[in-house]
Amino acid sequence: MKEILYVGLGSCLGGIARYLISSAIRWDSHGLPWGTLAVNLIGCLLIGLFAGILSRHPSQTLHLLLIVGLCGGFTTFSTFSRESLTLLQSGQYAALVTYILISLIVGISLTATGYALTR
Repeated sequence: MKEILYVGLGSCLGGIARYLISSAIRWDSHGLPWGTLAVNLIGCLLIGLFAGILSRHPSQTLHLLLIVGLCGGFTTFSTFSRESLTLLQSGQYAALVTYILISLIVGISLTATGYALTR
């Protein structure tokens, strides 16, 4: 039960941080969603920092709070990036390319499908 509370606390804080950052950063004339981009890139940096620190000082509690909860609530793109890096570092290049292509192509297609189903 404690594990769920750590994930929940981290997710709550991550979600609040995402809202505050993406609300503070507006779209510009180029039409890019700068707030979401900023959150995703910050999340990638954070998950890398947390993973690096926890690789030297393992803690299941901090893993659940910071990586699963905080980064998960902040952005799942950071998890996607970390998993991609893990595949790259382990030399699983075919799996890496497959994972990236499926995530992007199928993910966007399913988003479009879900949207179309509500019309």
